[in-house]
This record gives sequence, C-alpha cells and structure tokens, in this order.
Amino acid sequence: MEKMRVTLLAAAFIGSGLALPASAQDANIGRNLAASCVTCHGKNATRTGTLDGMPKNELMQTMKDFKSGARPATLMHQLSKGYTDQQVELIGEYFSKQKAK
Repeated sequence: MEKMRVTLLAAAFIGSGLALPASAQDANIGRNLAASCVTCHGKNATRTGTLDGMPKNELMQTMKDFKSGARPATLMHQLSKGYTDQQVELIGEYFSKQKAK
C-alpha cells in the first residue's frame, strides 16, 4: 500500500509539469521532473541523501542501474522504470547545477 502511495505521489509530481505552457515547460522541465525526487531525497536534506550537486553522468548511471536491477533498492527500481532516458538526463542536468549544502 505504501509503495503504491509513493508511486502515485511521484506520478502526480511528474504530471504537474505538463500543465505549464509549452515555453515554461521547456525551460523548467528538468526542475519539474526533479520535484518528484525531492519528495524522498529532500532539498538540501539528508533523509536518503541530497541529489544536489551530483554529477549528471553519475545520476544517470545510478538510475540505469536501478532500472536494470543491477543496483538493489526498495522503491527506486520501480520509480526508475517510469522515466525515459531523456527525462533522466534532464533530471541529472538539473541536480548537477544545484549547489550541495
């Protein structure tokens, strides 16, 4: 039940970016996609480790490993399957530009 709630919550965050005008969506799509990550990882928090400042290629590889099952997880292996490679790249680009605190 909890996994379903988290998955639905993540889907709601992802979908929230779709209501923006096309120009705003294009400019903010990485940020909008990353909003679902902040639910668990926090913004400059340490609950499961902040993603701020994480190198783009490292984040992309980590997500690929979750998706393939090479990296074990409780939720990320399921959540990672909901993103395209392009979306993961946009998320990685966004977090790589954030300053870790």
